[in-house]
Amino acid sequence: MTTETPRRRGPGRPRDPHADAAILSATVDLLVERGIDQTSIEGIAKRAGVAKVTVYKRWKTKDDLLAEAIEKVRDDLPSVASARTTGELPALLEALLPEWGEALADPRYRALAARLLGAGPSHPALLAAYWNHHVLPRRERSHALLRRAQDEGVLSPTADLDVLLDMMTGAIIHHLLLEPGEPSPDDISRYLRRLFRQAGLTPPTEQSPTEKDSGQRGPND
Repeated sequence: MTTETPRRRGPGRPRDPHADAAILSATVDLLVERGIDQTSIEGIAKRAGVAKVTVYKRWKTKDDLLAEAIEKVRDDLPSVASARTTGELPALLEALLPEWGEALADPRYRALAARLLGAGPSHPALLAAYWNHHVLPRRERSHALLRRAQDEGVLSPTADLDVLLDMMTGAIIHHLLLEPGEPSPDDISRYLRRLFRQAGLTPPTEQSPTEKDSGQRGPND
């Protein structure tokens, strides 16, 4: 006969959402400051104020943690997925331009994007996770909206939607990461308006007052 107290079995202590948030925030901070290779689990734990084992209980590898942290940041960007009809698309894009301008002008976001562009050769799994869990779902939603735009006459029926999406993405990357200077939210909003107009997503109207004041010319000038 034994007097040993039976071991309590159960799911264990629930995860602390505050610890999760602190870890993800610390991960993004270090990724922006140091890059992927110089960001370590030990450094993340120290910045988050938790034990290293706390991080490993939640994420098996550094790439898993980085992928989730990146996903969290990218989810802060507004989406056009809430459009109810294609006919509303130009007005919806115009309404979202200030939000996109604010988000894309954030130096932290731009630095993070620059870090990710160089991740492919040395961290293909991280780049693949980012593509599969963030880029591809957003691209599929955008593709569906563009297809409806074609069906309802907003876009040319012969437009290659995949190439159009590639061109718009490349233009944004070029404007944000390759051109020198620090664009303001208004600068980026004006550029996106011109980009959407060139893509055929807005009517070929006269320049907006902000474009006229900036001295920029629209695509139909």
